[in-house]
Amino acid sequence: MEISLISGVPDTGDTQSPENGLVEAQQRLRRMVLDTVPSPNSRRNYGKALDDLFALSAGRPFTRALFMEYRASMESLAPSTINVRLSAVRKLVAEARRNGMIGVEDAASLSEVPNIRQKGTRLGNWLTREQAKEMLAVPDRSTLKGKRDYVILGLLVGCALRRQELATLDVETIQLREGRWVLADLEGKGRRIRTVAVPVWVKQGINVWMTAAGIEDGRLLRSISKGGKVGESLSDWAVWSVVEQSSKQIGIEHFGAHDLRRTCAKLCRKNGGDLEQIKFLLGHSSIQTTERYLGSEQDIEIAVNDNLGL
Repeated sequence: MEISLISGVPDTGDTQSPENGLVEAQQRLRRMVLDTVPSPNSRRNYGKALDDLFALSAGRPFTRALFMEYRASMESLAPSTINVRLSAVRKLVAEARRNGMIGVEDAASLSEVPNIRQKGTRLGNWLTREQAKEMLAVPDRSTLKGKRDYVILGLLVGCALRRQELATLDVETIQLREGRWVLADLEGKGRRIRTVAVPVWVKQGINVWMTAAGIEDGRLLRSISKGGKVGESLSDWAVWSVVEQSSKQIGIEHFGAHDLRRTCAKLCRKNGGDLEQIKFLLGHSSIQTTERYLGSEQDIEIAVNDNLGL
């Protein structure tokens, strides 16, 4: 069975109703899209976006006009949320094209729905150096859980990892390169590959945790039962929970794992880190993304070209 996203009418060889055929085709496409999304968080967001689109269409043809109506229906949401949901719609169109449900020209027309432009610079949250030290002191490192939680916080604030990258980090990724320890060939967002240097204090924490937990290979971070038994993996939501609880203990509310990634970038920049090297650390595709991420502002009073030495 194939369905035209333009007509909304399924091409069936059986006697099932058009409505049932449409729902089945939509759900099949939905599964195809979600199967291409590695992050559990993104899968949930994409699933919500597609469900809302199907509900809005109510059997109507999938046209650019419908997609623009869908975009307009989300005006009350943040631009970043709207753009994520529009990304899900574009993936839907791409999967339909790859599976012969629509042609190349139709796919191009449906994919032309523009994103919402984000104006200004998002402030975000980050810690000062003193606050970061205070948070790293929260885990009770005399306990097995405390040793693990220290590594979680250390890798987030010391290596600027994303939550999902941290949860899926394998021991084999930690390698010695050019005389120092790194996370080699780390696959991040957009499947971009980068190598991240590991500060000495973070590596020391990793060593202590691996020895105490008896970990030699596989996932670096593991769940720990109430009885002290070490599991095989750790969810990204568990990482989020460790950060949330640690931040609350130092008096900071509404602080997440991504804020520690931002903290690492901010502290690198404040201590004279080169912008391009910070881009490599974060795994960004362009220097412009890193500039927006840091919220860099031009300093006219003390301009960078005042000390050229000429």
